[in-house]
Amino acid sequence: MSKTICLAFTGASGMPYGVRLLECLLAAGCRVQLLYSQVAQVVARQEMALELPARASEAQAFFRERFAGLPGSLEVYGREEWFAPVASGSNPPEAMIVCPCTMGTLASIAQGLASNLIERAADVVLKEGRKLVLVPRETPFSAIHLENMLRLARMGVVILPANPGFYHHPQSVGDLVDFVVARILDQLGVAHALMPRWGEDARDNQREE
Repeated sequence: MSKTICLAFTGASGMPYGVRLLECLLAAGCRVQLLYSQVAQVVARQEMALELPARASEAQAFFRERFAGLPGSLEVYGREEWFAPVASGSNPPEAMIVCPCTMGTLASIAQGLASNLIERAADVVLKEGRKLVLVPRETPFSAIHLENMLRLARMGVVILPANPGFYHHPQSVGDLVDFVVARILDQLGVAHALMPRWGEDARDNQREE
């Protein structure tokens, strides 16, 4: 049975991570419930020349066309769509990822605020004991940022900064994006082949010798 995953885009830099994650979740056959903030539209335009429609129905049609042929399913909900499944503990997703995650969104989640659907969905996931993964893309962190992240980590939230590694010898920006997306998919238990795992190349070379 396919996983139901809620994915939220907020206005932090790092939209390529979020869009690539959406593609990979759909490629894995997941049912994706997509949310996005108004500032995420600005960031998508700035970083990817991606015109993310303001209306959820139009964004849904846009991404379904962009990722046509992938086996997963996609539903997009508006910021104030309070009858969306993710707004209620009676119908929570199996997991939620906020990618990229602004410090403002992270702070709101840490304080239990729910002034929009993204915050409410995160609140639902927390109270229902489901997995919540936040992908902050900020540097440096202030003491306030760190205290909020610590508070969430103590609640079981996964704080996964968008910090790509280099031991896989990336050849492109896409390789760096895939490194972070691979770590997110691992947290969700979603299979992928985005990059070799640590030690695999060494074992293969030894066998060849």
